[in-house]
Amino acid sequence: MSIEIDRHMLEALICPLTHATLRYDAEKQELISEAANLAYPIRNGIPVMLEDEARKLD
Repeated sequence: MSIEIDRHMLEALICPLTHATLRYDAEKQELISEAANLAYPIRNGIPVMLEDEARKLD
């Protein structure tokens, strides 16, 4: 099930570790922090901005 994400909300979010902007990956439902090399999941339309929940990028 895909939930529509408000792009204006996403533009306001930053990486909690690096304070860098994030890139939205709609296909994977993740917010990507290139600076931290992490992907934060979006679950049920809610970004989970916790380092412990983030996936390390390859």
